[in-house]
Amino acid sequence: MAADSESGRRAAVLGSPIAHSLSPVLHRAAYEELGLRDWTYDRFEIDEAALPGFIGELGSAWAGLSLTMPLKRAIIPLLDEVSETAASVEAVNTVVFGPDGSRRGDNTDIPGMVAALRERGIEQVESAAILGAGATASSALAALSRICTGEVVAYVRSEARAAEMRQWGERLGVEVRTEAWDDAREALSAPLVIATTPAGTTDALSSVVPERPATLFDVLYDPWPTALAARWSAYGGAVVSGLDLLVHQAVLQVEQMTGRASAPLGVMRKAGEQALAGR
Repeated sequence: MAADSESGRRAAVLGSPIAHSLSPVLHRAAYEELGLRDWTYDRFEIDEAALPGFIGELGSAWAGLSLTMPLKRAIIPLLDEVSETAASVEAVNTVVFGPDGSRRGDNTDIPGMVAALRERGIEQVESAAILGAGATASSALAALSRICTGEVVAYVRSEARAAEMRQWGERLGVEVRTEAWDDAREALSAPLVIATTPAGTTDALSSVVPERPATLFDVLYDPWPTALAARWSAYGGAVVSGLDLLVHQAVLQVEQMTGRASAPLGVMRKAGEQALAGR
């Protein structure tokens, strides 16, 4: 399964489930545009139990790996080095192999979020709201630590999750206040709202979008648009999608794995859009 190709370099995305991943589409589009004809990018269904064995079998042709759930934390003990960004949220989504076979872990989700917002003109906000409290919410907090000058309010379903978000805030240097999910409609008046919840969770909020919404960053991309994003856009608010995040974090992965200074953002986004349209 993990055998090396005859020539060229290899990369892949690992996770479970993995069949839905757009990463192969994005990375292969980048390789084509960059002229890396002998590079390949695959996907492998790998869970936490299978991860050490898979990693141990990889040979010198491997350039890097993308990691999705549930492997972002499980990979850490198998690495030689972890970037400060990845360590800040205890989550690695990118592994780059050195010439000597060393394994360095990084997190491109966090700078990917910042880049996706910057592309829409969001350089700094005075406050923000987060819907949800899972792994993506901690990455959102880390991104906000770079651009938010004031308070972040997290809307969560349990006190246990609330405590986790406050702990992440302390760790990341972000002022976090938590509120009950039942009051989530109050989040929608924030200068920046980041929705990190599973599909369908925020649908009910679409009926209470304010008349002049600011910016919504909804990390979902399939199906798209979500009910919340559609109403937000209809009311004239700015919307950043999960595809924007996926493309920006993949750009950073391609640059790290290939050593190229500039991955083709536009080409990768178009490939992702076409793949989603065909589903």
